[in-house]
Amino acid sequence: MILPTDLTHIATYKELQEILDSNENVVICCGRMGPMCIPVYGHMKELEESGEYEHVTFRDMAFDNPEAAPIRNHDRCKNFMGLPFTVYYKNGEMVHATSSIQSKEEVVANLNQFLTA
Repeated sequence: MILPTDLTHIATYKELQEILDSNENVVICCGRMGPMCIPVYGHMKELEESGEYEHVTFRDMAFDNPEAAPIRNHDRCKNFMGLPFTVYYKNGEMVHATSSIQSKEEVVANLNQFLTA
């Protein structure tokens, strides 16, 4: 199950683990193609292309994919009520997570706080 976004997709748990194992800083937007999620995908793609966050790997993953269970069920996410779940990983560990729509400024603030170069 792959989302039709401009981001690089994660489809399986194995791919998720490979991304986390091979990248120090990772942001994954786990959502659907809905009005709360689409803006966040756009912000992430814009930040990825800006060149300011070359130290961060940006990905998406379909929320309804059974393979996304490690994100959906993580302690930082299990009580979230809105999509998308945007999760921030440092050295393979989830260090921050947000739910629902986020502005570009909010995503940037989280990147700067949790995923420094």
